[in-house]
Amino acid sequence: MTDVFAPAQLGPITLRNRVIKAATFEGRTPDALVTDDLIEFHRRVAAGGVGMTTVAYCAVAPEGRTDRHQIWMRPDAVPGLRRLTAAVHAEGAAVSAQIGHAGPVANAASNRLPALSPSRLFSPLGMRLTKRPDASDLDRIVEVHANAARIAEQSGFDAVEIHFGHNYLVSSFLSPLLNRRRDDYGRSLENRARLARRIARAVHDAVGGRLAVTAKLNMDDGVPGGLRVEESLQVARWLEADGGLDALELTAGSSLLNPMYLFTGNAPRREFANAFPAPLKWGLRLGGRAFLREYPYRPAYLLDSARHFRHALSMPLILLGGIADKPTMDLAMTEGFEFVAMGRALLAEPELLERMREPIVHQSLCTHCNKCMPTIYEGTRCVLVRS
Repeated sequence: MTDVFAPAQLGPITLRNRVIKAATFEGRTPDALVTDDLIEFHRRVAAGGVGMTTVAYCAVAPEGRTDRHQIWMRPDAVPGLRRLTAAVHAEGAAVSAQIGHAGPVANAASNRLPALSPSRLFSPLGMRLTKRPDASDLDRIVEVHANAARIAEQSGFDAVEIHFGHNYLVSSFLSPLLNRRRDDYGRSLENRARLARRIARAVHDAVGGRLAVTAKLNMDDGVPGGLRVEESLQVARWLEADGGLDALELTAGSSLLNPMYLFTGNAPRREFANAFPAPLKWGLRLGGRAFLREYPYRPAYLLDSARHFRHALSMPLILLGGIADKPTMDLAMTEGFEFVAMGRALLAEPELLERMREPIVHQSLCTHCNKCMPTIYEGTRCVLVRS
């Protein structure tokens, strides 16, 4: 069995182990620039022993943010990002920038710019209709992804993770539910996958061979009429054949329509409602059960779907979802996954990996209550464990 704590190659870089801190939005950039608080967040995770930590969410354009407080990749952001990458490297870990465009998940009212989606829809986040991008808009989206990767390289990042999940822009193009276009980017799966493939190639051409290039891909949107495993498998095969990616991180769910499909565990409906202003607060209180559904938590809860990808692909895969203890990591290695990604467990214990190395079996303090999720608007943290 592969040792999860052994060094591993990810494209052109070597990680000290096979554990990656998954991108979990940190909520620590009030001016859309790096803060000391954000640096310390990732330094602690790096000091805790991960092979690589992922900075989320680095938008490729100002309208691609979920709100105006998020970092977007531009020259003004480079000095702060360089301080962040230097702090992580000083702890012996690598660092990745998650780049992407939020698309219909963007808050147009906060950004003061139209949100984009493949077909026009009403966004409850911005309380207005989204904009349908034309061919020239999509050319720009491809180029700003490549430029964001170049900014990441200038800032000292070791890798970039392109966001193809959760019904953000690229994921919404993949979705047969959200994409009702009748042009070269709609109808057939090949057309719906065109934007993802163009972006992956553009990012690879910009930094591939120097930085590792990965993508976070939805296996299943978790909504009726959305992307399902069979179609996602074909998209993954195309991405592998195109040769632009060093690994795929497999995810699921829709931030727009069904976020708990990814997280599983308790649904913190009251806490989420209290985190939003009216009228979203009242909407969540009235319709929270429909939007924030509950799915039972179990270790490696995305493994059943991810096995299909492991059997069909030869490229490195990153298993996400319910990775909170050493036995589950060992299971992932046994199943043939090259890396594992951890999120909530490292919010509760940034030093969890070091504790796992001890002779006594250590159980994660994370209870999967998911009350960390509503804290993203004021600084993502575990509410049960004192930092």
